[in-house]
Amino acid sequence: MKRKEILQAIKSLHELFLALGSNNFDNSKTHRFTSEEFNVFSQLIQQQKNFNGWFTEENVRKAILELAMMIEPDKVDEWIHKFSFSENPVRVLIIMAGNIPLVGFHDLLCVILSGNKAIVKLSSEDSTLLPKIINWLVTIHPVLEDLISIEFGLIKNIEAVIATGSDNANLHFEKYFGHVPRLFRKNRTSIALLTGSESKEQLELLGSDIFSYFGKGCRNVTFLLIPIDFNLNLFFESIVSYGEIIHNKKYGNNYDYNRAIHLLNQENVLDNNFVLLKESSLLFSPISMIHYHRYSNNEELETILELNKENIQVIIGMNHVPFGNSQKPVLSDFADGINTMQWLEKLT
Repeated sequence: MKRKEILQAIKSLHELFLALGSNNFDNSKTHRFTSEEFNVFSQLIQQQKNFNGWFTEENVRKAILELAMMIEPDKVDEWIHKFSFSENPVRVLIIMAGNIPLVGFHDLLCVILSGNKAIVKLSSEDSTLLPKIINWLVTIHPVLEDLISIEFGLIKNIEAVIATGSDNANLHFEKYFGHVPRLFRKNRTSIALLTGSESKEQLELLGSDIFSYFGKGCRNVTFLLIPIDFNLNLFFESIVSYGEIIHNKKYGNNYDYNRAIHLLNQENVLDNNFVLLKESSLLFSPISMIHYHRYSNNEELETILELNKENIQVIIGMNHVPFGNSQKPVLSDFADGINTMQWLEKLT
């Protein structure tokens, strides 16, 4: 199969994602999909919350729209020519996570763009939308049929593995797949580095980095590094527009539970009725809670970042990723900082 044919398929997928993400079927344009197909996809998107209470229609469409921005044809074409294309395809198993909608798509994209064969094992938390997308894509681009398959149960004849899961899950991955080339990713989270000079608008955008997908992604901010004299009231005032998040049952249950636990333990937390702030040196915080640490100087700051570099996915703030962009990855934003395309190149 030629890379040109794969790029044509990605172009079709970009068009579909753009329409579904914006929830807009433009009758004035010629599409590779019909209005009936668009409506079937839209209905499935609306049903996602029935399979996973975290997957609201808003969040699913947001994830799809961000993927559409990522795979704009010109961007993909420019990016992909930096890497070699396999003439001897390897069967690569992709064990996908299910914390946010379609979170394993980037791995799937890398495998097929590298010319290898993607064997997808879905997460039970996100098991209905991607199969529908793949089925549609293979139907209009049959050349992809040999490059993508979804398999269940015991999977054999695997030549390489990409897996994303918890630290405990990685122990199982190592047990079963330690004999083949493997790319295992562990738990990471993201942090925000504040200097005290941020505007209200920037702090409001930080709210998006925290609350998008209810804070369940590794690119979501769970930890704030703030100057020792930072006024946290400014932060609370800036994120008030995200208060509706408390009405999601699953998020609300997490908030109620964490609030009750800290009240019973008489631990100091700040509370604005939809998120809890707790002073802590731990980067990882529970859903509905944000940890923060007050730093005194740049030396302390650098020490903290160095000690925790293996646990940090994204740093938001001045001279880092701009506020509001943590959940807007580009093609070259590889999870855990490991270049998946270069790893795939080495397989052959």
